[in-house]
Amino acid sequence: MFEEKISELSLSTSPSFIRAILKATESKDIISFAGGLPNPISFPKKELKESTNRVIDNYGSKVFQYSQTAGLVELREYIANHLSKTQGMKVTYEDIIITTGSQQALDLIGKVLIDPGDTIILEEPGYLGAIQAFSQYKPDMCAISLENDGMDMNKLESKLKTSNAKFIYVVPNFQNPSGLTYSQEKRDNLMALVQKYNCILVEDDPYGDLKFEGNPYGYISKTDYAGSILLGTFSKTVTPGMRIGYMVIRDAELRLRINTAKEAADLHSNIFSQYILWDYLTNNDISKHISRIRMLYQKQCNTMLSSMETFFRENTKFTRPEGGMFIWVTLPENVVAMDLFEITKEKNVVFVPGNPFYVDGRNANTMRLNYTNSDEEIIVEGIKRLSKSMKELCDV
Repeated sequence: MFEEKISELSLSTSPSFIRAILKATESKDIISFAGGLPNPISFPKKELKESTNRVIDNYGSKVFQYSQTAGLVELREYIANHLSKTQGMKVTYEDIIITTGSQQALDLIGKVLIDPGDTIILEEPGYLGAIQAFSQYKPDMCAISLENDGMDMNKLESKLKTSNAKFIYVVPNFQNPSGLTYSQEKRDNLMALVQKYNCILVEDDPYGDLKFEGNPYGYISKTDYAGSILLGTFSKTVTPGMRIGYMVIRDAELRLRINTAKEAADLHSNIFSQYILWDYLTNNDISKHISRIRMLYQKQCNTMLSSMETFFRENTKFTRPEGGMFIWVTLPENVVAMDLFEITKEKNVVFVPGNPFYVDGRNANTMRLNYTNSDEEIIVEGIKRLSKSMKELCDV
């Protein structure tokens, strides 16, 4: 009735494909490899309940009141100290803005940095949440293909030479959707290129703590380069329901503009959740908690990989992540993943076809599988059904 009243900006932004899938998979009969959902058994419910009671007892009405836009100082100090200890980053709480998840951070970056027609550079395939967030501001999105160890640096430099790109957006650790990780050489080359061409680097790290073995990788943004923006989140290590992420922004003017845009959007992120999270982090051993999550996800990942080796056809390829939450599958060239999705849906199995991970929305022969939100028995059964569906499609 009022469609003609809706702005062009809003009409140009498509709903998330994954959100539509998740709505359709609320039935317990559905085996879902679609959403990037943490395993609920990893949520520290008992400890969070204790923290909730403690902050109410200790701080009273303060936890229910309005607060400053940048977020709880104590939580920002915790993040700054953590980055200093683990990454050697020279940052203070003043460099940090708490956001309503990393997704808000992406929207704020688009709002502050993108004018219509500006060139921005993303990975191919790339995180669909970033594609959706940036696309509403009408940039020229240039996608640079991923190699096994990160973005193709030759293609990246060719694009930087011929365009005045505003920023480069990357997920270097266990990338969403591919599960791939940047080598140290690629990390060093990327930082050299953004400095050479005076480009902003947006480094998104939702999965870095989920490395199955060994210490987390070093951030590309750990250098003193003022043009870097680091995004972090507690959604994958504590709980996504709190919707607490953060931005580390060294450039004072850019930080001011981001903070102002956030103030206009929501005044501040949920301060009650920030108090609870800060109390939880300071009164519990988060490293032990994350270690348990890593062990759980490694087991689930290995189960999915071994099941795919057993049941998938030889001409189906897939990545072997060292951490994170996703495996990227490349089907035979004549197979369209969206067609496969329609068949598997009838067998009560869903995944995300590759289409929304490409800026051009192509009919791809790729798909993303999530292994973190299903137990091992369910993973095996789901892969069996996927394999049967692939056989049906290929034998038609």
